[in-house]
Amino acid sequence: MATVLDPLVIALLLAAALMHATWNALLKSDRGDRLATFGVIMAMGALQGAILVPFLPMIDPAAWKWAACSVVIHTLYYIFLLKAYAYGDLSHAYPIARGSGPLLVAVFSGRLLGEALRVQDVLGVILLSAGLIALALPDRGGRATEAVSPEARRRHRLTTVFALLTGVTIALYIVADGLGVRAAGPTLEHKISYIAWLNLLEGPWLLVFALWRRPRAVTSYLRTNWHRGVAGGLVAHGGYGIAIWALSQGPMVHVAALRETSVLFGALMGALLLGESFGRRRVAAAGVIVAGLVLMNAPRLF
Repeated sequence: MATVLDPLVIALLLAAALMHATWNALLKSDRGDRLATFGVIMAMGALQGAILVPFLPMIDPAAWKWAACSVVIHTLYYIFLLKAYAYGDLSHAYPIARGSGPLLVAVFSGRLLGEALRVQDVLGVILLSAGLIALALPDRGGRATEAVSPEARRRHRLTTVFALLTGVTIALYIVADGLGVRAAGPTLEHKISYIAWLNLLEGPWLLVFALWRRPRAVTSYLRTNWHRGVAGGLVAHGGYGIAIWALSQGPMVHVAALRETSVLFGALMGALLLGESFGRRRVAAAGVIVAGLVLMNAPRLF
């Protein structure tokens, strides 16, 4: 397996990063029933999987355990992500959630999978850590500490906690799906089959849960807003499909890191489209994070 990613893979991962930031911004901007929208987004993956599976080869038996692990981990990911967005801004929660994932993938892939880190990979991790700390600090905008209400502090802390928990699940499902897609079979069709089966297995449950919790409200909401979930689903599953395929093309930490350039797209969308506060510190922090991610995926420099 290649130690660096092919330029085509890099280009596709950048597109996947933009796609991921787009559906997260769509979800965060939803002023109706966010759980219902998220449910439709995931159900679209199940529909896409159901369409593709009959035309693809069956994945190898060794891949099924990783697919099952991924479904469980993704369920926790959805819970933590929704909680993070319920308490805080996209431009606060999204960079922490997405940026902490590569840090943990670097640890897991090095210790558990034997994927050695280069010196520049270590430097990239350090830059990521510094950027994440800057993003996690409260944005006081020059106000005194006492001017920040206890409720605002509580919501900030909860946003950070749930965003970090989201990052843990991101790292875990990246590793699980990386091992799963590599075990799925030798051909591109086997890789696509793994992606289709994963979407089919995990897709319907969030919508089922939403309908179980509040059937009338969700049904009413879906009559008028179903298109948001459909659009988000097409973008979300297309982007993650690219990422899973890329995990079979090179080191997991490089794929995870490059995909998380979505933090910059997400923070900019939060500020430009959703009217969220950004500020000079977040601009600098986002730049540091992106620099770390790029450094981790660059050819060997020294």
